Amino acid sequence: MSAFIIEGGRPLSGEIIPQGAKNEALQVLCATLLTSEPVRISNLPDIADVNNQIRLLQDVGVRVTRHGQGDMTFQADSVDVSYLQSDEFLERCSRLRGSVMLVGPLVARFGHAMVSKPGGDKIGRRRLDTHFMGIQKLGAEFSYNVERGVFDIRSNGLKGTYMLLDEASVTGTANILMAAVLAEGVTTIYNAACEPYLQQLCSMLCGMGARIEGIGSNLLTITGVKELSGTTHTILPDMIEVGSFIGMAAMCGDGVLIRNVRFDQLGIIPSVFQRLGIKIELRGDDIFVPKQEHYEIESFLDGSIMTIADAPWPGLTPDLLSILLVVACQAKGSVLIHQKMFESRLFFVDKLIDMGAQIILCDPHRAVVIGHDKQFQLKGGRMTSPDIRAGIAMLIAALSASGTSRIDNIGQIDRGYENIEERLNGLGAKITRVE
Repeated sequence: MSAFIIEGGRPLSGEIIPQGAKNEALQVLCATLLTSEPVRISNLPDIADVNNQIRLLQDVGVRVTRHGQGDMTFQADSVDVSYLQSDEFLERCSRLRGSVMLVGPLVARFGHAMVSKPGGDKIGRRRLDTHFMGIQKLGAEFSYNVERGVFDIRSNGLKGTYMLLDEASVTGTANILMAAVLAEGVTTIYNAACEPYLQQLCSMLCGMGARIEGIGSNLLTITGVKELSGTTHTILPDMIEVGSFIGMAAMCGDGVLIRNVRFDQLGIIPSVFQRLGIKIELRGDDIFVPKQEHYEIESFLDGSIMTIADAPWPGLTPDLLSILLVVACQAKGSVLIHQKMFESRLFFVDKLIDMGAQIILCDPHRAVVIGHDKQFQLKGGRMTSPDIRAGIAMLIAALSASGTSRIDNIGQIDRGYENIEERLNGLGAKITRVE
């Protein structure tokens, strides 16, 4: 198992470019199964989750042509449907959460899909009800093999319908959307997720010939078509990585420029960091974070303590709460971090407390952070990354700390961040990967 050794207290400066969006990549890769024609995708991030998804597509018979770094063509003209039932395929699915989004395209185009209960981050329950209930409403039949832990989904032809999703699930909306584009008739999805990832998926599907109305809203109307064609698609910069770099620059930076961020797609993210008192300068489509001698958390207009909570888009993505929590440790003032979606995502704070952070874990969903105002430096320590976002939050804490830290299980960080130690070392960090 790999680990990072981090020499803390080194100021970061220079320029960094965010990778392509991980969550978008996992969706648009699955969408390549909807056509037999070539689909070319650029700005794919070179990270574990995306590479595993690509290998999974290759295993089922999708031909992959590599044109350059992050630039590939996918052609699903010889999919081996029988392989989808093999133990090897199902075991692979169980280790990759993004595999669940194969269900919609496979059922829509081939009438059959099998998938294991997928893995991923250990951050609490991540139920699949929204995915399966939506595809069931389109006419698919589900069965579950308890012994194998496998879902079997079949259809003799999907038909459009109206549905109100029980939650605005990003991956659930994507799965249902990819099934609906080839269904007969009109499908209306209310309470649909509308994150930039979904908007990008819709844009790609429309480029393939799909008919989708209401893109960017929580009400999608899809008129099914008989078949889709090939297209080209460019993935957005990863807004979670942009947010991670803003937090890192605020806590450890001596002036950091984050280039090509697609500011118009970041939504509320910059303003949430500004609520913590962090100064941000927009330079064209770049963000510059100057050295922050101090940053003071705002309070609400009535003087009550600031609360930062996740919410469906255009609210704050839950993926940034771990980073915001760490950054608040060196702010002036106090803030309540409310993680509504996942009940285990805040459990890493005990390691931050060991490093000297002042945090009260109220319950599995809420933590109060009392900032040090940079009057007290965190101490290096030994940590283990339980998930992608806690891992990068621990890395930020270690970079700001005095002394040396070790983070184990960094395979979790590799799932979401491309060559992160090499890129941060380019800013002046000292991070060593050890086995």
